[in-house]
Amino acid sequence: MTTPARAAAPLSLSVFPRAEEREFPEPPESGVRLALSRSKSGFPSALVGMSVLVAGCSAHPVRPAAGGHTLLPDAPSLDDGTGDDDPEDKPLVAPPFALARPEDAVVRLVTEVASCTGTLIAPDLVLTAHHCVVQRGPRGEFLDQVVAASTLRVEFGGDYLAWGTLGAKAIVAPPCGAAGASGDLAIVVLNRKLKGHAQLAVRLDAAPALGEPVDPIGFGRCAASPGGIYRHEREGGRIRALTPGTFEVEASVCPGDSGGPVRIRGSREVIGVVSLSAMDNDPNTRALSVMARLDAFRPVFARARAIGDGTLAAELPPLTCDDR
Repeated sequence: MTTPARAAAPLSLSVFPRAEEREFPEPPESGVRLALSRSKSGFPSALVGMSVLVAGCSAHPVRPAAGGHTLLPDAPSLDDGTGDDDPEDKPLVAPPFALARPEDAVVRLVTEVASCTGTLIAPDLVLTAHHCVVQRGPRGEFLDQVVAASTLRVEFGGDYLAWGTLGAKAIVAPPCGAAGASGDLAIVVLNRKLKGHAQLAVRLDAAPALGEPVDPIGFGRCAASPGGIYRHEREGGRIRALTPGTFEVEASVCPGDSGGPVRIRGSREVIGVVSLSAMDNDPNTRALSVMARLDAFRPVFARARAIGDGTLAAELPPLTCDDR
């Protein structure tokens, strides 16, 4: 692997307008979105200067995957079959207003310090990057502690204004990857289930393969991007290198794409999340990007599913990074 010839994006803090949504049916208020990128030092020489990103998703529908490689088999449904009239089991908004297009599985995550991209992989689970949900130090450095789940907001819809928001009750992440690369994945457990909403499948029982074509999706925005924050299907390429916890590909990535799904091209199967990338101001520029592998951290998914089903975190074995 060679060092990218183009300079990596410098440390920057950009503020972009985006509305904050209240509970339905109140109209949205104006607000701001913070997108952060920074130079990453101390990484292997080929990746020195790569920028950690934030947010993302697709503007085009994709074909269903041929197989169902997932540990999260819950299918979207307007009725869970229990006969329970609990309002928590109802759609976020009632038909015909529920937006359940396939691309709406990719959502935007907002914390007090950053915004990122995530993927709905079960009615109550959102996959994202570990570095998207950690606390920041006084100089903006990534800390090992995750933010309080109550401070995180998940926005739905791919247009400039989100059509709905939900909060979270838990965040599950491995004890590595807080600053990117291997282990840079996390699962947000929502405070209610979304019935009837689109989801993407995660491939956990097969490793990424060299030469597989993949594409990321994200809500990121580069300096030369058109105005507004929208979901974009980015141009990727074929996997060019593998490590036990990551894979590398040349892809177009912007600040805010972090945590976004990396799909097998032409499918609804996710095999990684956007972690690190060399960036410039052009959203169309493809450059060396590092994606966190999902198959290397299967226990994260099992733990998130157990917590979503009501198991207390203290009752579960701790996560490690030795399972890779």
